[in-house]
Amino acid sequence: MKKLIYICLSVLVLTGCTKEVQIDIPGYAEQLVIDGRIETGQPPIVLISRSKEVYASTDLNAFLNGYVSGAIVTVSNGTTTVQLDTLCSNNLPPGTEEIAAAMLGIPVDQLEDYTICAYSTLNSQVWGEIGKTYTLNVSFEGKSYAGETTILPPTPLVNTFWKADDDTGNYGYSWATLADPPGQFDAYFWEIRRINKDVDGVPIDDNFTETYAPVFDDEFFDGLTFEFAYENPRSFDPSTPESLRGYYKIGDTVVIKFSKIDHNVYDFFEKKYIQLQTAGNPFATPTNIPTNLSNGALGIWAGFSPSFDTLICQP
Repeated sequence: MKKLIYICLSVLVLTGCTKEVQIDIPGYAEQLVIDGRIETGQPPIVLISRSKEVYASTDLNAFLNGYVSGAIVTVSNGTTTVQLDTLCSNNLPPGTEEIAAAMLGIPVDQLEDYTICAYSTLNSQVWGEIGKTYTLNVSFEGKSYAGETTILPPTPLVNTFWKADDDTGNYGYSWATLADPPGQFDAYFWEIRRINKDVDGVPIDDNFTETYAPVFDDEFFDGLTFEFAYENPRSFDPSTPESLRGYYKIGDTVVIKFSKIDHNVYDFFEKKYIQLQTAGNPFATPTNIPTNLSNGALGIWAGFSPSFDTLICQP
């Protein structure tokens, strides 16, 4: 009898602590996605697409159909305003192929196989210049969107070097020395391209690639000079033994593109890569990616001021 009473009391306690929780999940609302960039000596390039519902199709046709045309896009440097032209991936201005390939994630030699249209201009009056602030305006389907970014003075690396890191002495990371300016916010973006050639005499990388976590700021090293290493992002394919992933091999020739970016651009990319790195982790803190665009648009209008170094991977 005592056992029965105990069981009944336990059931009453458990059911008495139960509360029905209702979660109101908002419905999907399509948003405009603007992915624009401008860097020193280069024309602005702007891609416009529509956001996709999380359960929407992700095949190639859905990807291509997501891009939109018919927008009116202008860029101003404060004194000159230019309306951008619609240019497609199979007919880009000379010199912009690598930038477009990096933005689209498509090899340069395959750009002509797709019809993805972007907005750019051959008018060099609004090409990127150090120290200037650029305003982007987009008008599409009766709505207007705007963003602003600055091309900051670059901070070139002091030097770069390669150091063997495996037992054979044939593989290692790329290293660099950075002298961070004191007393100001600084943020950086690291990209690489290997230019040593394959057996056919073609450079083994056809465009610049960002590393696993390419963006960082100087919160913890303001004004310091220090050495740091970066991995080879091209080495994480299944054909590379796991023990050699992240390394450059002796004989590689690497062009390092080290860009300065403003605070808003840093915030966007820092959160973006956190989200990419934690995708699928049920214990990760949800990350909302900020934007410097107005009126509910997603994406970024980003200014870059790169400096370039060539690293030859030799002891």
